[in-house]
Amino acid sequence: MAISSVGFACRSYLPVRNRTLQHHCLRKIRFNAVSAAANETVEGPDGFAKVGDRQDKVADATRDREWKQLSSKDLGISSSMIDKPTRQVFNGLKSKGHDVYLVGGCVRDLILKRTPRDFDILTSAELREVVRTFSRCEIVGRRFPICHVHVGDDDIVEVSSFSTSAQNSSRNMRSELRESTGSDGDEDCIRLNNCLQRDFTINGLMFDPYAKVVYDYLGGIEDIRKAKVRTVIHAGTSFQQDCARILRAIRVAARLGFRISKETAHFIKHLSFLVQRLDKGRILMEMNYMLAYGSAEASLRLLWKFGILEIILPIQAAYLARSGFKRRDKRTNMLLSLFANLDKLLAPDRPCHSSLWIAILAFHKALSDQPRSPLVVAAFSLAVHNGGDILEAAKIAKKITRPHDSSFFELVQEPEKKENIKFQTLLDEVMDLDASVKDALNQMTDGYYISKAMAAYPQAPFSDMVFIPLQLYLRAGRIFECVKEERRMGVEAKQGSKIEYAALYSGDVPETRHVFARVVFDTVFPLNLSQEL
Repeated sequence: MAISSVGFACRSYLPVRNRTLQHHCLRKIRFNAVSAAANETVEGPDGFAKVGDRQDKVADATRDREWKQLSSKDLGISSSMIDKPTRQVFNGLKSKGHDVYLVGGCVRDLILKRTPRDFDILTSAELREVVRTFSRCEIVGRRFPICHVHVGDDDIVEVSSFSTSAQNSSRNMRSELRESTGSDGDEDCIRLNNCLQRDFTINGLMFDPYAKVVYDYLGGIEDIRKAKVRTVIHAGTSFQQDCARILRAIRVAARLGFRISKETAHFIKHLSFLVQRLDKGRILMEMNYMLAYGSAEASLRLLWKFGILEIILPIQAAYLARSGFKRRDKRTNMLLSLFANLDKLLAPDRPCHSSLWIAILAFHKALSDQPRSPLVVAAFSLAVHNGGDILEAAKIAKKITRPHDSSFFELVQEPEKKENIKFQTLLDEVMDLDASVKDALNQMTDGYYISKAMAAYPQAPFSDMVFIPLQLYLRAGRIFECVKEERRMGVEAKQGSKIEYAALYSGDVPETRHVFARVVFDTVFPLNLSQEL
């Protein structure tokens, strides 16, 4: 994928500063990074970065790259692209005399003309000064503390401080650099030091909306132009330092449609086992970012390609393996089609609640274990949509004339014409499917069952990972609890066809049922299916 419409013919806003300054700052940071690496030991199989190797690999991040200070106007970025709550926090900090920047993926997304999922602010103010600046603000996090600034009724803006990231730097670095090169160099060095702690070069950009300058110390603009995901430091070292970056690399590449650099891809594949060390809550968060924000299909393909799916979702990995799906397979199947249709309804600023994608996984597992007729699937999804009125759902399903997708083995042909199928038979099969979906949901939260999912594939890594907490399991189950032979009183159905995204994100049950049914129906009875079928 080549990015050609982003306006990369922009000139540097300011010329590159004194080359001696650049080299001096890089030497300082290289010395600090290598010193830190020398004091760490990392366990891993032979062939991966060891202590002696890591010194060189951390230093690789500080190779002589041209520092760029680019005009945000030339890159197509304006302050109007920043949402109002973020601008309010910017102005509050700037009015107190602090330097303020947008950092990370939001800068990348603005350059790509995409809607950022959120805006991250970096400031020269201490976190305590940020708290004093805003009436509703608190410091959260222990290892990497940041401020949550509350704006209006619902908005929270995250603010981090240079001082927090500088704790990993040499204490004397800034004062020594100021003496040798002046205050401007000090600012460059502080910014560079922060950028070196980022995960990927395309996330290592800083935007000053007041000076209208984008700072690029790591070649991030060039990697955006090349549509490439590349770690800031050597990939092996980067992933050993923070194995969550493995999942973030998948997520970023899937969402942007970028390729992963050769070195980064190599270590994603060979260090994928590190993912098992992550906290279950962190895995759930990363999986939700992948599956709930409009890039689920691409994320599942990449997780499978790099051998991570069998660690995180062994049940779904076993399905792909049984169906002969290759690591780089371009074909589709029902699992991927379900999430492709979900992606069509979502976006980074229009996500769903995690209970929805969990419900889709459980529904597909039930069908792959016991294929059903399209009529039964249609009646079931319609019953979920209308709040559990199976009789009405069955009547509507029997009137469907649109052809179903016969390429999915999960769907079997009806043994007789629809009009000849007895209502009670159809109702019994719908209730049986409902029971199977609930069983599948139970199995997805059963560590013993999960550990047996890939038993037929001894080369696969062992995994009994359950990252779905009880509360989320119960919320996903509520989507299907309305399906009864006799409609329950008090069960509300979604009114209208328009998706209410605020309700969907909050996990509103009628809204979630509506989108679930729509995804299933669009997958089983796609509009673009050839009429010859």
